[in-house]
Amino acid sequence: MAFEGLSQKLSAALSKLTSRGKLTEQAVREGMREVRLALLEADVNYLVVKDFCRKVAERCMGQSVLDSLTPAQQVIKIVNEEMTLLMGGQNARLTWSSDVPTIYMLCGLQGSGKTTMAAKLAGYLQKTGKKPLLAACDIYRPAAIKQLQVLGEQAHVPVFERGIQDPVKTAVDAIAYARDYGRDVLIIDTAGRLHIDTVLMEELRRIKAAAKPQEVLFVVDAMTGQDAVTVAKTFDEGLGIDGVLLTKLDGDARGGAALSVKAVVGKPIKFSGIGEKLNDIEPFHPDRMAGRILGMGDMLTLIEKAQEAFDAEEVEKLQRRGPKELTLDDFLSQMQHMKKMGGMQSMLSMMPGLGSKLAGMEIDEKAMKKPEAIIRSMTKRERASPGILNASRRKRIAAGSGTSVQDVNALMRQFEQAKIMMKQMMAGRLGKKGRMRLPF
Repeated sequence: MAFEGLSQKLSAALSKLTSRGKLTEQAVREGMREVRLALLEADVNYLVVKDFCRKVAERCMGQSVLDSLTPAQQVIKIVNEEMTLLMGGQNARLTWSSDVPTIYMLCGLQGSGKTTMAAKLAGYLQKTGKKPLLAACDIYRPAAIKQLQVLGEQAHVPVFERGIQDPVKTAVDAIAYARDYGRDVLIIDTAGRLHIDTVLMEELRRIKAAAKPQEVLFVVDAMTGQDAVTVAKTFDEGLGIDGVLLTKLDGDARGGAALSVKAVVGKPIKFSGIGEKLNDIEPFHPDRMAGRILGMGDMLTLIEKAQEAFDAEEVEKLQRRGPKELTLDDFLSQMQHMKKMGGMQSMLSMMPGLGSKLAGMEIDEKAMKKPEAIIRSMTKRERASPGILNASRRKRIAAGSGTSVQDVNALMRQFEQAKIMMKQMMAGRLGKKGRMRLPF
């Protein structure tokens, strides 16, 4: 889980405050000291930490908070609000050009995940109805062009490349190609270096001057802490950036980059990479991220993922048929949709109150493979009519799926529970006209 260490430490510090019936200024100071240590250990910029704790302490020590009936809850609310402001306050959307194509130029150090993020962003924009084109302008890193082509093919987005010709000319040619072939978004993947150098910055300035991008987006590795923020500041001073794309947020991210970059560089985080798959990208919402860090959950993102993963027509058909007609094919389909939502650990971490409790807990993400194997070992008739699964059939299915009869029995119990849950949901969500409403 992202920010696991920071989330644990902040939860521990704030829980000491919430356990008090009455808050005093001394208690607030002690609490802020622990919050300060937690943020510094997460590699958040020292000046950012100092300013953050000062603002929180000033608000917490106001009479309206100290005299409140629920002072501890007021403190958590203040910490949440200040952390949200620290990361930008609200989701910073991409801006669009009045000319076609809208051009986004990605830059960053080598190894930050820039090429993968370019493909992820292209895939995300394509889902919103855009027609993106990727331009391969990294001619130095071995196989960089090939990597972008492979990722583009996986995302079903075309890639424009001209080999090792001058990347400035490639960018200009890509713009002309996009106009000729009706591609309304162009994402330029530029070369990175292991460190900032004058040659890199000069090439980036030349590409920017020739392509005139709508936005220059700096790609930051979330695992590098505040060092990445220092690099972002240097890029902003030498090139001028408009926003930040945060990668590897699913790893052991301490939080330094996410919590420091807006305050230090003054540029918002626009998207974050949350996994290795190409669809593991989401708009960065400071309020939702603050909620996750503080263990308050992120139900809005969870609902959005559910809406994206579940086919509306399929859900409607399932509702019309009702729980009695639920088949094992339906059960398998729902498991497939669950996998699209990013894994069980990711989903549970967004549930209010579960984030900090899951810290350090290992959840077997392969647990769904066994029931899938069992269902796929059944005949079409058995999937459609589970009632015919007698002892001999279950023994055959267990042998065919490499599992045991106990595993088959356990799956059938889960299936029956799912039917009961569906029946209860339908009974609780029927509208006046007798039609079930979706839970989101």
